[in-house]
Amino acid sequence: MTLFTKDSALRPLDRLLIANRGEIAVRIIRACRDEGIESIAVYADSDRDAPFVGMADRAYALGGDRPADSYLDANRIIAAATRAGADAIHPGYGFLSEQAAFAAAVEAAGMLWIGPPPQVIAALGDKVEARRIASAVGAPLVAGTPGPVATSAEALAFAREHGLPIAIKAAFGGGGRGLKVARRLDEVDDLFAAATREATAAFGRGECFVERFLDHPRHIEAQILADEHGTVKVLGTRDCSLQRRHQKLVEEAPAPFLTDAQRTRVHAASRAICAKAGYTGAGTVEFLLAADGSLAFLEVNTRLQVEHPVTEETTGIDIVRAMIRIARGAQLTDEFVPPAHGHAIEFRINAEDPARGFLPTPGEIRRFDQPAGPGIRVDSGVAGGTVVPAQFDSLIAKLIVTGATRAEALARAARALAEFRVEGVATVLPFARALLAAPEFRAEDGVFGVHTGWIESGFAERLTQAVAPHPRVTPVEAAAMTSVAVEIDGRRHTLTLPTALLAIAAATKGPPPTADAGDAENMEIRAPVAGVLAAWRIADGEVIAPGDVVAVIEAMKMETPIVATRAGRLMHRERPGATLAAGTPIAHIVDAGS
Repeated sequence: MTLFTKDSALRPLDRLLIANRGEIAVRIIRACRDEGIESIAVYADSDRDAPFVGMADRAYALGGDRPADSYLDANRIIAAATRAGADAIHPGYGFLSEQAAFAAAVEAAGMLWIGPPPQVIAALGDKVEARRIASAVGAPLVAGTPGPVATSAEALAFAREHGLPIAIKAAFGGGGRGLKVARRLDEVDDLFAAATREATAAFGRGECFVERFLDHPRHIEAQILADEHGTVKVLGTRDCSLQRRHQKLVEEAPAPFLTDAQRTRVHAASRAICAKAGYTGAGTVEFLLAADGSLAFLEVNTRLQVEHPVTEETTGIDIVRAMIRIARGAQLTDEFVPPAHGHAIEFRINAEDPARGFLPTPGEIRRFDQPAGPGIRVDSGVAGGTVVPAQFDSLIAKLIVTGATRAEALARAARALAEFRVEGVATVLPFARALLAAPEFRAEDGVFGVHTGWIESGFAERLTQAVAPHPRVTPVEAAAMTSVAVEIDGRRHTLTLPTALLAIAAATKGPPPTADAGDAENMEIRAPVAGVLAAWRIADGEVIAPGDVVAVIEAMKMETPIVATRAGRLMHRERPGATLAAGTPIAHIVDAGS
């Protein structure tokens, strides 16, 4: 299939700066090489030795370790691009990719912006304005506030008028950050504050709006390409229903088990919304599919999506290269929708412990052995020895599996997941392996039983029973681990154990000694993950009860609540803003009478 007309006159582009990191930076570097364009990387201090930095033709330090001081600092990025003589900037996903002001600044600096025009980003990035555009073209919608709400009292008023549950959503964000679901009136205040904090930390703006939350919907989306000549092409659908904390874990294309009418409705609404908005570049229009079969417009992501590879594998279209060509002025041939060939499934490989509620687990990757073979693609941003920092997203790689049918893709996924080995940090690989055995996901009877809340409401308990928690070790302990091969019942197994433990065992020729910590450990409240202490929920010296949320830690752009396991009086040890290692005591509990 010819994607672009042959007579397209392209603007010159010799050198492109990538305003991102990790696997998506690697992906864009490869697209630049295929296009014959020089790639320029920028990096935070903690990414100095990351693979994408070494892969780029040139790399410039941004300085700083936090997102706000590096990949969210528009001035530093444009300064680096100017110094490097870049002709264009590709923002990837996340960070500044949906910031209209950044896109405008790039264009003002005389560079091509690889994305839609700033005014389109502003219109569709504002979730309220996006709803207005969708309504104007007759796209399906659920009830929502006409604009951002200033206080939790307004969110509470909406809930009383329209009923629960409600979704409190960042007006200028996406990817599940700044999204909280309130199911009780008494939790609206806290969740509104949490959504505002997350939105500010992730996107630099904390405004939130409110809409009705659909229970147990599927998440369906359409990938589009649009050029500056008015052509909008829909590249097909994806299902992204497997989520935790409203962030996707598994995606597939085409979206399975849709009726022809539903698929047609998604395609038509997506094309109409993007045409109305004057869209150019690659984008994604997202919908919720309710249990009764009705569709509701969710949002437009004005950027490249993490899950774009499944559409690439089923259409044969390199979406990243297409984005670059569209920014240069290329014209799409027509609006013909290419039929999908085969079926593709993407598994996000995050540094998270699925047995502990998907807690982020930054640290050093000691081993990274990725699968290969027919139908297997791995988009990775790490290697053995790479340190996964706590300040950034937990995604380290994506496994994309393609087969002629969904059944063949599932079979290949089982093989690939069995081959995939990561050591040093916990990953979601055990979750992905367990998922393949779930009848709701396999849908061999033709009934697709998963929805956006399925992992946390139905599968989580099964998962914790099937998957052991990843051992919690400090960076020093992790460096002192040794892998040994043993035979059990004639089968070879590899065990990874602390070197000190092996030395003790060798010296005593018996089991190592143990110590009884007594009740002291229960008196400490420790950080379960490395991150930043975002806020205390209970004041210093206040009395707490088991189950109280006492603090919130921000790790890998997500908030993790810290829950008390016993009663007593809370005594703070750390202040908000403190950077914490996993296991750091942040408070202790004394007798309430003290």
